[in-house]
Amino acid sequence: MLNQVTIPTSPSPLLAGLNDEQREAVLHYRGPLLVLAGAGSGKTRTLTVRLAYLVRERGVDPSSILAVTFTNKAADEMRQRIAALLGQNVGGMWLGTFHSFGAWLLRQYAMRLGLSTRFTILDTDDSLKAIKRVMERLGIKPQDIDPKDVRAQISKAKNGLLDADAVADRAKLLNDRYYYDVARIYAAYQQELREQNALDFDDLLVFPVELFEKNPDILERVQRRFQFIAIDEYQDTNHAQLELTKLLASAHGNLVVVGDPDQSIYAFRGADITNILDFERAFPGARTIRLERNYRSTGFILDAANAVIENNTARKEKVLRPTREPGEKIKVVAVPTDFDEAQWLVHQVERELAEGRSLSDLTVLYRTNAQSRLLEEALRRQGIPYQIVGGLTFYERREVKDVLAYLHLIANPADRGAFERCVNYPRRGIGQSSQDRLFVWAREQGLPILEAAARADEAGVPARAANALREFAAMIQRFAARASVVPVWKLVDEVVTTSGIRAALEAEGQEGRDRLENVDALVASAMEFDPQEVAETLGEAADNLTDLDLFLQRVALITDIDQHDQRAERITLMTIHAAKGLEFPVVFLCGLEDGLFPHHASLSDPDGLEEERRLFYVGMTRAQEKLFLVHAAQRRMGGNVSPSSPSQFLHEIPRYLIEEIRPHRTSSFRLQPDPFRRAPAGYSPFIDDFDSQDVPRFVQGEEVIHPQFGPGTIVQLQGFGQNLRVVVDFGENGRRTLMARSAGLRRGFS
Repeated sequence: MLNQVTIPTSPSPLLAGLNDEQREAVLHYRGPLLVLAGAGSGKTRTLTVRLAYLVRERGVDPSSILAVTFTNKAADEMRQRIAALLGQNVGGMWLGTFHSFGAWLLRQYAMRLGLSTRFTILDTDDSLKAIKRVMERLGIKPQDIDPKDVRAQISKAKNGLLDADAVADRAKLLNDRYYYDVARIYAAYQQELREQNALDFDDLLVFPVELFEKNPDILERVQRRFQFIAIDEYQDTNHAQLELTKLLASAHGNLVVVGDPDQSIYAFRGADITNILDFERAFPGARTIRLERNYRSTGFILDAANAVIENNTARKEKVLRPTREPGEKIKVVAVPTDFDEAQWLVHQVERELAEGRSLSDLTVLYRTNAQSRLLEEALRRQGIPYQIVGGLTFYERREVKDVLAYLHLIANPADRGAFERCVNYPRRGIGQSSQDRLFVWAREQGLPILEAAARADEAGVPARAANALREFAAMIQRFAARASVVPVWKLVDEVVTTSGIRAALEAEGQEGRDRLENVDALVASAMEFDPQEVAETLGEAADNLTDLDLFLQRVALITDIDQHDQRAERITLMTIHAAKGLEFPVVFLCGLEDGLFPHHASLSDPDGLEEERRLFYVGMTRAQEKLFLVHAAQRRMGGNVSPSSPSQFLHEIPRYLIEEIRPHRTSSFRLQPDPFRRAPAGYSPFIDDFDSQDVPRFVQGEEVIHPQFGPGTIVQLQGFGQNLRVVVDFGENGRRTLMARSAGLRRGFS
C-alpha cells in the first residue's frame, strides 16, 4: 500500500519523546501527507525527526530529499537539528526557501529560457526603480498611477502565473484603462529586466514553473533526484508555489506538507489559504494528521486563542490543548492615548525586569510599522535597548546599498539600476542629462550600460562627462578583474576606499561616520562569508559563478526575520507578520482598536476580517507565559487625533480569561507629559487616574470652558508636550490660541 506505515520491530531512538501524533507523522513513509500543526505543537521537531528518520531508518539517500522552508533562518535551524540527530552533516540534502530553490534551479538551466545563469536578483527597492524608469519611458505619470501599486499588481500577477498578455486580456474584458496601463508597464518591465540580466523575487518562482513546463527532460531529471519532498508553512504558499510543488511531486507523490490554516496571514503577498484547505483534493489519497498538543503557551492563553479563532469559517477543525499550567490571566490594558500606551509599556518593561526577566524575554507586537515610532521614543528616553525587525534592515540602509550597487555592477555590467546608483556617487561631475543621453544610446545600440559608459564619447555626451564616464567604467572593470583573485571582503574594502565612498562619508561629519560604521560592518560580513556554503547548495551551478556572485545571492535572499537575534539582550519590536514562527515569554500586543486592528480595509470584507483574526491569533500564540493586550481611547492617525473603540477581537475572548487594567500608579521613573492634556508641574501619567478631571485630555472637537472667554469648542491642536497649544472657537468671543498647560480649560459645559 502506498500510504502504509511500517513500524520498526525495535523503536528507533529518534522517536524518543515524541507524542503519538508526532510519531505517526515521522513514521509515514510514502504518499502525500498533510500535517496540521497548531502553534507551539512541535512541528519543527516533528519535521526534522522525520527527515533524519528517512535517512537513518529508511536508508533514504540525503541527496534525494528536498525540504522547503519560508526563511533561511528556519532552514539553517533545521539543518543543524538534523545534523545533531544523525551525528553528521546532512550533505546533499537540499534545505532552503522556495526562492532559494528557484535561484538554484535557474543558476543551472536559465539558458533554456534565454536567460543568463549569472543574473542579478533585484530587491523590492530596485524593482520599484525599474518600474518608475519604464513608466517614464512610456509617458505614464506617477500622479496618474502609483508605481507602488503597479509593482503590487505585477507581483500579484506573477504569483498567479499570469504574464503581461494575460493582464492585457483582463483589461480588455473589463474595459479597464488602469489594467491596460499595468499590462503595458508589466511587458516593458520584463523587457527591462532581460536587458539588465536581472530577475525580481517573483521571477524566482515563475521561471522555474515555465522551465519545467517547457522542458520535460529537466523536470524528469529533478524529479528523479528529489524522491521525498517536505514543505513547511504550507498555508503561506501562493499559486506559483502550488504549481511548482505539483510538478515536483507528480512523479512519485512523496510529499509531506506542514502547516496551519489558522496561521495563514500573507494574502497580501499572494498566499492562498485554499492551498492547504484543499490539499486532499489536489493530492488524492492524502492522509491528514493533527498536532494539537501545545508545548509553548499557558492554558489561559490557549483558551483565549481557541475562542477567538473559532469565529472563523475558512479553517480546518483543530483545538490547541495545553501541556502547561493555566498560568496568569490575559491582561487587557486600557489607556487614553497612543502616547500613554508607549509610557505604560516602558513602565511595565521595567517592572518585568525588576521581577527577573531579561530584555530578550520581551517582545512588542503591532499591526503596522508606523506604530513603532512612539514606542521607540519612549524606550530611547528611558535608555532601554531594543531591536526592530521588519523596519529598515541593515541591507536596505542607504550607505550599504551604495556599496552593494558597486558590487552588483562589478558582477553584472548590464545592471542599469546599480549603474544609476553609483555612477555619480561620490560625485564625478556626471549630470542627469548626460546619464539620460547615455541610457538612450545604450538601448539603441543594444549595449550593456557599462560598455556604453566606456564609449561615452560616441553617445554624444559632453566631453567632461564622457571622460568621467570612461574613468568610472575603467575603475569598475579593474574591480571586476580583482574579483577573481581576491576574497570578497578584500574586494568590498577596496571598493569602499578606491571609489571614494569612505572619504565621502568621513566628510559628512558625525552622521557620515555613523554610516561608515555600517559600511565597515558590511566588510566584516563579507569577511565571515564562506562561499563554499552557498556553493554546496547550488551544486554544479556554482561552477560558473564567482565568489562575488555567491555573496550577492546570499545577501539578496536574506529576509527581515533572518536578521533577528533572539540572544541579544534587547527588547524586540516587530509587526505580527514578522513574528511568525517566533515565541517569547512575555508579549505586548499594542494598538488593539477597530480600524487599526482589525485594519479598516478589512471591516467590510469577510475574507479580510478572517485574515485579520488569524493575524491576531498568531500574535496571541507567540506568548509563552504572559500576554498583554493594549488599546487606546484615542490615537493619532495621519496627523489627526481620532477616538478609537476597543478591537472587536477583544470581545471574542471569554471574560473569565481576562484581567482588565487601567494604569493609575505613579511610575518609578519620570515620564514625559502626555501632549493631549494639561500638564502641571510634577505630572506623571500614572498619578491618580487616567480619567481624572484634574488632568483633562484635549481632543479636536471637544467642548471646553474657559474662566474668561466662556464655553467653546477645540478646533485644532498644535505642538506637543509642554508646548501643546489649543485653538478654541469661543463663538462671540472669537477664535483663540491658548497654551494648554496654562489656559485653565475645563472639559464640557457646566
